[in-house]
Amino acid sequence: MGRKFEVRKVAMAKTAGAKTKVYSKYGKEIYVVAKNGGTDPQANLSLRRLIDKAKKDQVPSHVIDKAIDKAAGGAGEDFTPARYEGFGPGGCMVIVDCLTDNNNRTITDVRNCFTKTNSKIGVTGTVSHMFDHQAVFSFPGDDEDAVLEVLMEADVDVTEVECEDGVITVFAPHTEYFKTRTALTDDNPELEFDADEITFVPQTETVVSGEDVATFDKFMDMLEDCDDVQDVYHNAVVEREDA
Repeated sequence: MGRKFEVRKVAMAKTAGAKTKVYSKYGKEIYVVAKNGGTDPQANLSLRRLIDKAKKDQVPSHVIDKAIDKAAGGAGEDFTPARYEGFGPGGCMVIVDCLTDNNNRTITDVRNCFTKTNSKIGVTGTVSHMFDHQAVFSFPGDDEDAVLEVLMEADVDVTEVECEDGVITVFAPHTEYFKTRTALTDDNPELEFDADEITFVPQTETVVSGEDVATFDKFMDMLEDCDDVQDVYHNAVVEREDA
């Protein structure tokens, strides 16, 4: 397909002051996954993936352990996932994933982010059909054919393998995440991933430029400040003027 992959997802740990919020978001997600699927990471593969991701983002062990212990205790809040879609500044497409214990509060907070930046929130399916829900792995390498062979031998339903600038990127359906990761690490136990996640990959890009750039930054900052927002995905390619 000739796509160069770029993770277009809001980075929640931009500053040291944001780390507490990042820990809270991870703690909430770990709690929900452990409560719904069990607290043993060996049996709950989603929990294992989330713990690995949290550690990679330097979330302290005590935050992870506290969330799992809370889930094991059976008490606590009942969070449910909520997804909102729409068009952000410059007409870019946006998906906002939340975990909430109060849907009215969450939709109000998210809607405010859209309306206060002249953006438009839509109904379910407004833009998600223009994204592919994919497992994405990238790592140093230059032989995509060898990687593809490894995945095919493991019977992975791989979508695409591409190589650019000494980096291999593997795309697979999100349901194939664990199978893909296992095949890659079994073939090379020392493999270190630059990207290792389930994400929404946009099928098209929208250039955000000029005055829309500042509004786009404000929009993303507002979403980041919403306690219930876990992840934000978009298809914006932001063109910033040189300082």
